[in-house]
Amino acid sequence: MTRRQLWLRIIAHIDPPLLLGMGLLMGISLLTLYSASGQNFERVLAQGSNILVALFCMWIVANLPLHILLRMAVPIYVLGLLLLVGVALFGEISHGARRWLNLGVTTIQPSELMKIGVPLMMAWYFEKYEASLTLKNYIVAALLLVLPVGLIARQPDLGTSLLILASGFYVLFLAGLSWKIIAGLFAAAIASAPVMWSLMHDYQRHRVEMLFDPSQDALGKGYHTIQGMIAVGSGGLFGKGYLAGTQTHLDFLPECTTDFIFAVYSEEFGLVGNLLLLVIFLFVIGRGFIITANASTYFTRLMAGSITLTFATYAFVNMGMVSGILPVVGVPLPLVSYGGTSMLTLLLGLGMLMSIHTHQKLVKT
Repeated sequence: MTRRQLWLRIIAHIDPPLLLGMGLLMGISLLTLYSASGQNFERVLAQGSNILVALFCMWIVANLPLHILLRMAVPIYVLGLLLLVGVALFGEISHGARRWLNLGVTTIQPSELMKIGVPLMMAWYFEKYEASLTLKNYIVAALLLVLPVGLIARQPDLGTSLLILASGFYVLFLAGLSWKIIAGLFAAAIASAPVMWSLMHDYQRHRVEMLFDPSQDALGKGYHTIQGMIAVGSGGLFGKGYLAGTQTHLDFLPECTTDFIFAVYSEEFGLVGNLLLLVIFLFVIGRGFIITANASTYFTRLMAGSITLTFATYAFVNMGMVSGILPVVGVPLPLVSYGGTSMLTLLLGLGMLMSIHTHQKLVKT
């Protein structure tokens, strides 16, 4: 085998447009992280390592044939559920939440696994009953969704539970759930709002309250929202310049390398920079929708659509909470915020998109 043949074999299941969009977002991540971390090159190297590990895992998943992805659905879902039960019984408590499970050699956050496991399981279930879908099937699929979401919300982890709920809802929607049922569910959610409000933790209620008037506790619960809005707004049209963001470098901006990295980017690159970032995100999301539209099976269509819509939700929720139009729920900006676990989960999903696209092409030819 020649070098060229070897190289072509390595990249055979990599989708160039998707990789281009991802690469641009990761480049912005490293650039912004250097500024957000106070020019800490070690933090940038750590993020670079996270990216390399996640890219390798993405490449493995992209090379998996579609029938292997289908077979993985039940084991991944069951393992995730068992780990979530383990967290509930034996998990480590940190900052008032029980989200981590110590396995001896390492500590893991099982809720991250379910970001892939839940839509994968639901897509597998609908694939199994595609020929004879009834209301009963949608109810069973909803139970497959509600069980892990309930366990994660109990930790408590509102942000992750809502994202997984969204990813599962997208599968239900793409599987053909009636608009009448969706409208009924929406009405029921509004009607149950007072009950849900009473069940929320104090800090979760405070986050919602701060959305409407963060100035009522400007140095406390509303501090994150206010500082994020100041940073985004102060960037103006062209920004203050790279490494020149005052909110960041004078330590006014909290969590500036993770949840609020968009505020750092906005302050330094302004509206023009934000528009460029939005174009890149829309490019990745658009490519995902093209792969979804061309998917050849029911399972791959549901899975690709859910991955794409969930990625879009990540971006919208993060930008929304930093800009002050959504409550602060601790959702990272996809492929930009610092973090190894979120980077790995996102690239596993994008790797599945690549597998769906490239293996489908092989089947067609």
